[in-house]
Amino acid sequence: MAKIAFTGGGTVGHVSVNLSLIPTAIEQGHQAFYIGSKQGIEREMIESQLPEITYHTISSGKLRRYLSFENIKDVFKVLKGILDARKVLKKERPDALFSKGGFVSVPVVIAAKSLKIPTIIHESDLTPGLANKIALKFAKKIYTTFEDTVKYLPKDKADFVGATVRQDLLHGDKGRGYQLTEFTDQKPVLLVMGGSLGSKKLNEIIRQNLDLLLEKYQVIHLTGKGLLDTSLNNVKGYKQFEFVKDDLTDLLAITHTVISRAGSNAIYEFLTLNIPMLLIPLGLDQSRGDQIDNAKNFESKGYGRMIAEDQLTEHRLIDELKDIEAHRSTIIEAMHGYKESYTKEDLFNKFITDALD
Repeated sequence: MAKIAFTGGGTVGHVSVNLSLIPTAIEQGHQAFYIGSKQGIEREMIESQLPEITYHTISSGKLRRYLSFENIKDVFKVLKGILDARKVLKKERPDALFSKGGFVSVPVVIAAKSLKIPTIIHESDLTPGLANKIALKFAKKIYTTFEDTVKYLPKDKADFVGATVRQDLLHGDKGRGYQLTEFTDQKPVLLVMGGSLGSKKLNEIIRQNLDLLLEKYQVIHLTGKGLLDTSLNNVKGYKQFEFVKDDLTDLLAITHTVISRAGSNAIYEFLTLNIPMLLIPLGLDQSRGDQIDNAKNFESKGYGRMIAEDQLTEHRLIDELKDIEAHRSTIIEAMHGYKESYTKEDLFNKFITDALD
């Protein structure tokens, strides 16, 4: 049996695959531990969801694509992170490292290379992030969720593995979904998700057009933390939550159409469930443009429609929803053409084989 180090952080997407692979590793008799930042979201997620896993902290800087005085300070943070990671890796002596990306992963991958520990990287988005571009120089392979991502990477290192979707997603309870929302099965359900932090602009447009939307749909609105509008609590056919975790599979089980950001994990879940989607990706003022690329790719494959956030208006939102419903059967037919490439067990077994070969 092997001992596996896992790393990745900064966003939910940089941790989620690790959260599925670590239990798989343990179920197969392997040992596992995690290396992350001191205060990043990865620490909160790992320690709350996998408390039995040892979590090691290291110094980490932020990788910026623009000139900033902070870049100078962060160089020293990254260098310290490499030393911190080397210390952890020398103590734990893992057989391999699995890196999900994010700036915290760079010093870990570099440290692993210096200790001759084989590393496999995972990239969820269509175009590789800066952290993975840097880390790839020190890694053995990189796995991709999008098939088109391979063309941006060295052929000898890139492997398309597709989306690794959690299996509980396929077992949502419709009865529980209707109970949570107090909806009926007599009218389609529209699920609106603005991401973990919510989207003020999207929330406003949904609320401004709520009467019109309720003519066609029952609406589940995931608003983001602190963004509920209590004045709408008693509106029939409208149910709002700040955030949903354990019950999300049940809400998805009753969802007819979804409006969402375009993080790769979320949109592949909608694809797996054959839910037509209207994607509103984070703009360039909030991200490097990875969600825009993801959304354009899904639109090109016929899985739904996208609206750039700076083009989001009341009329555009309604028009795109009407278009989705008019072409619903075509969209679902396109979705049926997608086949998930790897289960989490398949992905972990491939990782072990590739890393230790």
